[in-house]
Amino acid sequence: MTELLFVLRLPEPVRRRYVEGVRAAFPELVVNAVDDHTKAQPYLARADVLVTFGPMVVGAVFAAARKLQWVQALGSGIDGIVDQPSLAPGVIVTNTHGFHGPPVAEAALMAMLAQARDLPRILRNQAQARWERWPARTLDGSTVGILGVGAIAADLAPRCKALGMQVVGITSTPRSAPSFDRMEPVGRLQEVVRDVDWLVVLTPYRPETRHLVGEQVFAAMKPSAFLVNLARGGVVDEAALLDALHAKRLAGAALDVFQTEPLPEDSRLWAEPRVIVTPHLGGFFDRYPDFALPILERNLRAFLDGKREEMINVVRT
Repeated sequence: MTELLFVLRLPEPVRRRYVEGVRAAFPELVVNAVDDHTKAQPYLARADVLVTFGPMVVGAVFAAARKLQWVQALGSGIDGIVDQPSLAPGVIVTNTHGFHGPPVAEAALMAMLAQARDLPRILRNQAQARWERWPARTLDGSTVGILGVGAIAADLAPRCKALGMQVVGITSTPRSAPSFDRMEPVGRLQEVVRDVDWLVVLTPYRPETRHLVGEQVFAAMKPSAFLVNLARGGVVDEAALLDALHAKRLAGAALDVFQTEPLPEDSRLWAEPRVIVTPHLGGFFDRYPDFALPILERNLRAFLDGKREEMINVVRT
């Protein structure tokens, strides 16, 4: 009998939607679910299918899952899965994509507005019943550089234009695109960031993008500029970021993703007053299962029917 294992570090009601949805559609399946990879051991040896997000698993999961035939990533990112040496050859990997644009674009706007208005300072003052006023910066008239021009950037760019921003795309494949004022090659990243007020990181994590935003990029940015990272933690050199903040070479950062997740309690990022920390919430929204479950169910039906060529969003075979 085919067994499916969910490893989802999500609120229980959300995790239950996935589990109950699959059980209702596929009563013949054995479906197990855990909220952390450390609890997966009892199920791994029998699991044929694993459903998870890359940041929620470790190499030991794949090493123990000797029967594993397919991994369905519930996010668009597949780092943490395909880059694990313990993932056996021949294990199919699929992802979900096509619906992350609006929520991540809104998260980027939230981050930029919070930085422009210094929302953390406002909340600290509220907690102390302190009345303090200062002039806010505006997004109107400023320049945003979007590193990584894909589907999410295509949703973010027109929203930025609607707020009066100049929008510069930074990409490995320069091309014209709606709502971008100009497009620059990633090889000119250090030159381009000299003129941006916000650098929004959306590029996928790959070996060539590891620490792409590091010491040299921070040195080139204006001291008044801000960083927003909604891509993957490994794209930004966190140590170099902290050094830049302490040296006042950067005004602040809003980070939704980190090199280690969950962010360790002893990370210096928690206590840095000019860093806004959010726990990988960018693409996490209330209707996410409504979009992800149909992809999972379609692939699961093809898998069970032995029609693997009909599976969609296949990124590794």
